[in-house]
Amino acid sequence: MTKIVGLTGGIATGKTTVSNILRQAGIPVIDADQVARQVQKPDSVGLTRIVKVFGPKVLLPTGELNRPALAKIVFNDKEALKKLNEILQPLIYDAIFAQADTLKKRGIPFVVLDVPLLFEQHYDEDCDYVIVVYTDPQTQLKRLMARDHCSKKEAQARIAAQMPLSEKEALADFKINNNGDQVALQKQVASLIKQLKAK
Repeated sequence: MTKIVGLTGGIATGKTTVSNILRQAGIPVIDADQVARQVQKPDSVGLTRIVKVFGPKVLLPTGELNRPALAKIVFNDKEALKKLNEILQPLIYDAIFAQADTLKKRGIPFVVLDVPLLFEQHYDEDCDYVIVVYTDPQTQLKRLMARDHCSKKEAQARIAAQMPLSEKEALADFKINNNGDQVALQKQVASLIKQLKAK
């Protein structure tokens, strides 16, 4: 039986790094952000629906999605964001689990779903286990400011807009502490893979 393992964390906690370490170890990882881009590519059902709701102003002359134009609309209007999620989430969900089913048929022991909003969008309900990558608040703030070249105030606002890390940790089956360096992180991921294989 293939186990479905959810992977999430807070912004700038190192979830993507953990995802990459898992891939390097030969673990199949399905990236929700990549899937989201796929369901919005030119001539896709997702993009057609987005244009129908938000109008042609969200399209580039190339027929691709104008992400900044769409972001401007949805991040200033909760109702618009809700509409966008109603269009995209079912498509993303179906595409993720279609990929997971293909891997299951190959008899792979476990598949990792890398989903930033795992709990918020209830993907945890379809997972056998959930991994949360976390850091202490100071480290998270420092990394976010360095990564996105934003002010302390902007970084704090972005962190505050997310589900608190402490809540995610409380719901996790496995926790990865990413306060240290890359070596410490790789050791934890290697240990985690062993634990998952033993389950």
